[in-house]
Amino acid sequence: MTLYGVHASHEQVHPSESLSAVKHAEQVGFDAAMCSDHFSPWSERQGQSTFAWSWLGSALEATNLPFGVVNAPGQRYHPAIIAQSIGTLATMYPGRFWAALGTGEASNEHITGEVWPRKGLRTARLRECVDIIRALLDGEEVSHDGLVKVDRARVWTRPDEPPQLIGAAVSVETARWCAEWADGLITVNAPAEHLRQMVDAYRDAGGRGKLHLQVHLSWDPDEAKATQIAHEQWRSNVFPPPVCWDLDTAEAFDTASADVTPEKVAEVVHISSDLGKHAAQLHDYANLGFDELYLHHVGQDLHPFIDAFGTKVLPEVRS
Repeated sequence: MTLYGVHASHEQVHPSESLSAVKHAEQVGFDAAMCSDHFSPWSERQGQSTFAWSWLGSALEATNLPFGVVNAPGQRYHPAIIAQSIGTLATMYPGRFWAALGTGEASNEHITGEVWPRKGLRTARLRECVDIIRALLDGEEVSHDGLVKVDRARVWTRPDEPPQLIGAAVSVETARWCAEWADGLITVNAPAEHLRQMVDAYRDAGGRGKLHLQVHLSWDPDEAKATQIAHEQWRSNVFPPPVCWDLDTAEAFDTASADVTPEKVAEVVHISSDLGKHAAQLHDYANLGFDELYLHHVGQDLHPFIDAFGTKVLPEVRS
């Protein structure tokens, strides 16, 4: 059975409001939650930069939901620190936490003052980080000299069973590469044929575990309002790679997106006042083989969305 979760967007919503939202989501019947891990928002209009790992401890304690996070080890985060963070959460909340690992975006990583590497180096760096994190979670002492450096690190507080490390991908090529190391795959909504190719590439390369999909959507009882919400909050997020990877400030994204139209936003966000249309779209994603769908209402007021989807959409998709 497909699992339906809610996404907490830490670059958009105050942490107290996000915590209230996931507690509300559990009450109305959502199965799980996940969150972003940003230092910078995509736009000055979004205006938040919650530290995900602090928030996750609160969210796991405040609910009984399983949680995941999308993280980019290697520059802003040393992989030993991520292994320690994963180990602590998974020890305190066994079976309720997973981490997706990806190569990141310059808007979050440039803050270290280090050079933002080209994509090939970022991919190689991530692969080193994955091996380091796994070894540390297995209890090994790790020293490593490569694109990242580790000196005699050991994580002492570890869960009995290491949590899943999920591969984050937006391209067919990356999905195929993730099959080498990942316990599952996560991506974002895209045209059905592209998603089908990603699923096939991951599975054909031996990829194991569950398939996760983050679904960007905008809902309001008023269609014009749903469109306005999406355009106001998400028009800086319409750019494909490498633009979304390489722009490095919220101001740069706002400048680049100044002339983006609502129609362009609708290519990457499911916008509708019709809850039946949203349910049908989720059915289609489940039929593509995705095991877990995480719904991201791109507005900043999550409670009306959670109520509407909990009351109308979740019963429909589960039937």
